[in-house]
Amino acid sequence: MSARPNFDVAGLKVLVTGAAGGIGGAFAGAFAASGAEVIATDLRPPADGLPEGMRFAPLDVRDRAATEQLAAATADLDVLIHCAGRITDQKAERIAEFETLLDLHLASAFRLSEAFRPHLARSGGSILLISSMYAYSGHPRGPGYGAAKADIVSLTKSLALDYAAEGIRVNAIAPGWIDTDLSKAGQADPAFNAKVMARLPIGRWAKPEELAGTAIFLASPASALITGVTLPVDGGYLAA
Repeated sequence: MSARPNFDVAGLKVLVTGAAGGIGGAFAGAFAASGAEVIATDLRPPADGLPEGMRFAPLDVRDRAATEQLAAATADLDVLIHCAGRITDQKAERIAEFETLLDLHLASAFRLSEAFRPHLARSGGSILLISSMYAYSGHPRGPGYGAAKADIVSLTKSLALDYAAEGIRVNAIAPGWIDTDLSKAGQADPAFNAKVMARLPIGRWAKPEELAGTAIFLASPASALITGVTLPVDGGYLAA
């Protein structure tokens, strides 16, 4: 008889970037509710405060020195989750915006992974990065965002190979169409929204909390054989 799969994350020490709202906030809350000790990082603390089991640490993930200082001040870590980011700013100068988005989404993922690598090696821990549906298609108004999210897929594979000897697993989630502040403009655009809904089998924008179960699975012992994988959680969008 097989043993019952272990999805327990209670007692794990988890750091979540971008935890003041959206996907990062949903992940931080779900891990805390599941008994993990959560360090929630963002530029500012969540507007509605922190639940039990969570503490806030300010962090601009674009700042290498600040990232390394936070790592030095953190004694132990089991799970690193990088959710910080934003959609392209259409009003920004294009080349500057491209460079900003690559730094915010991609380079920061590598900075964080390297800074916390010793912690995760000691614990046999894991890293979870966030990609996007735009990793699998072009982004007509945001080449920097699309390129960064596509590169997260490759970075996930590369770090999984690089860190495997230290017992660190590295995976990513590619969310589908999620109802967050970052997606409000798309939802409010009738033509864009209709195009998304026409292809989306579940027929609705998902809530950030609906991704949290996948994050907990990928951090738990139940996923011990999974590394180097980007898992679409997209309501069937890629299947259509």
